[in-house]
Amino acid sequence: MILALRALGVGDLATAVPALRALQAARDDEPLVLAAPAWLTPLIDLIGGVDRVLATDGLATDGLAPRGWDLPPPRLAVNLHGSGPESHRLLRAAAPGEMWAFANAGAGCPEGPPWRDDEHEVHRWCRLLSWYGVDVDETDLALAVPPVEVPKDVTIIHPGAKSPSRRWPPARFAAVARRLRAAGHRVLITGSPAELDLCVRVADRAGLGAWAAPSTTLAELAGLIAHARLVISGDTGVAHLATAYRTPSVVLFGPVSPARWGPPDRPYHRPIWHGTRSEPGDRPDPGVHPALLAVSEDEVLQNAVAAAGRAD
Repeated sequence: MILALRALGVGDLATAVPALRALQAARDDEPLVLAAPAWLTPLIDLIGGVDRVLATDGLATDGLAPRGWDLPPPRLAVNLHGSGPESHRLLRAAAPGEMWAFANAGAGCPEGPPWRDDEHEVHRWCRLLSWYGVDVDETDLALAVPPVEVPKDVTIIHPGAKSPSRRWPPARFAAVARRLRAAGHRVLITGSPAELDLCVRVADRAGLGAWAAPSTTLAELAGLIAHARLVISGDTGVAHLATAYRTPSVVLFGPVSPARWGPPDRPYHRPIWHGTRSEPGDRPDPGVHPALLAVSEDEVLQNAVAAAGRAD
């Protein structure tokens, strides 16, 4: 059995798809178990080849495997989560016969490639497996389309993000939504259940009505993005789903460069980033990173036209 750890969110899972696919191809008829949050299961199913999801929320172990880890010791454990020591120790608690991970002597892993802070997240995990002799295709990012009924050819605006510093102001998202609707787009505002109020505020301010902020399951959100005309979002998981489905997208970056988390170099994916700005300037939204506040509505709309016009 091979046990891989990736106990993070939507974007983190999407960027690990090439590495997970490489593990699937390299295994010798062994089951592949993925330790990840249970709520990600609908997306994990779209990767294919994962035999079991081992529900894992957080990395605390106290020297023991997390509650619910009822599996026998795996032949191989692969850390696709981080540089350690917490993630290394969690996998060590499963008593694997062998472990692949970035070098971290303090966590009992003196072997392995060195960690690099500045590399792209997709490349990071592909480099790890390449170091252990596994062939990896970094372009293998696609997900299966979920079999759900969703509206087709809509333009999705996703105003939320986990960190406040990565959230473009709602008023600007609303202004973009209003202008896209006037240009003939059918606009939907999407978000997590915790972001529903934000989505309704953006929809109302854009004059779209409550129908434009639907409550969706994770599979339905993936289906919407797979069939969408265009996706506009911050640096968050939805942007990575647009990459997986080759859906035209405009992605607004703030504190983190697209060189680390951005989409592949395709003409229909348009990252916008104004560098590592730190000046306070005019800060009506003080929690938002200055580089993100430097992004204008006109800039987003211009890139939206360019992305949609270069659809694959």
